[in-house]
Amino acid sequence: MAEEVAQQKFACPACGAEAVWNPTKQALVCPFCGTTSPAQLDTTSGKIVEHDLVSALRGITDDKRGWQTEKRYVKCRSCQAISVLDPERQAQRCEFCGSAELVPYEQTKDAFRPESVLPFKVSEEKAREGIRAWYGKLWLAPNALKRRALTDTVKGVYLPYWTFDAYVDATWTAEAGHYYYTNESYTDGSGRLQTRQAQHVRWDPAAGRLQHFFDDDLVCATVGVHSALLRGIEPFPTAELKDYDPGFVAGWVVERYQIDLVAAAKTARDAMDAKLRQLCAEQIPGDTYRNLDVRSNYSGQTFKHILAPIWLLSYNFGARAFQAVMNGYTGAIQGEYPKSWIKVMLLVIAIIVALVIALSLGSHR
Repeated sequence: MAEEVAQQKFACPACGAEAVWNPTKQALVCPFCGTTSPAQLDTTSGKIVEHDLVSALRGITDDKRGWQTEKRYVKCRSCQAISVLDPERQAQRCEFCGSAELVPYEQTKDAFRPESVLPFKVSEEKAREGIRAWYGKLWLAPNALKRRALTDTVKGVYLPYWTFDAYVDATWTAEAGHYYYTNESYTDGSGRLQTRQAQHVRWDPAAGRLQHFFDDDLVCATVGVHSALLRGIEPFPTAELKDYDPGFVAGWVVERYQIDLVAAAKTARDAMDAKLRQLCAEQIPGDTYRNLDVRSNYSGQTFKHILAPIWLLSYNFGARAFQAVMNGYTGAIQGEYPKSWIKVMLLVIAIIVALVIALSLGSHR
């Protein structure tokens, strides 16, 4: 899993308790007395700095590392989560899986600090309602799962992301295939001579050029939330990013990246190459193609490290673990869930019956 980052506290001016970021009011609010904190956060979209990727990978950058204060790290032996805590805080259980198997952890190198954040916009109440409604639509899920809904275990988490920009100038060559048809004769099963059309392909050389700008391609830097689920709730509207301020994440779990810049940059390049190949393929004339060769030149490559909000539900049903996630800004939902074998069997029987009826009606025409 990723690392949870301990955050600066914001005291409530009325009762002294810790004020937390409230998605509904878009302000710091005391969860005990409801007082809105006078601390002002810049909620306008500021100028977000992009960093040169090549310089960073070569190690010639003034990157910002460490949290500029003493911290203590503990690692969960169960889910491998690494939590970053204030020295005086005594962690009893893992924030992510509830395990009590926490041991001290020593990191070998300070991490990049996030420079921008997309604050939570979906409230906990809306998240619970949305996930509960999503459960209600899962026809194949066991009834016991939908009755429980499990929304009491929903947690708000800021996930670490890398974003990458790049300008690409590419040239491509390929063989473009054009379909054409001729008539041919054949003998059917009754020995009768029949005529049908046969498809052929005429291959012609083709070439072209493509220019494309990749803007804020996302690579999530946690390994604790299933990547397929995250892709299902992306994108996050990075145009709405705010300059990082501890107030935006006050009271929330924040994870430290476990996929570093080098690995994330490789993942981003692989995704860009695949997208670029697809875009070039779309330029090829004709009906099909073969031997596509793409030669690309990347320039203006930049990156940044951001925090993006999700609502996370991790639960066990039987012997298996499942996750459901909601985009904490847009409300998009993706999830995993167990299947009821009885309902699956009924569905298969229904499909078989429908096929038998369709075949029977077709044979009587």
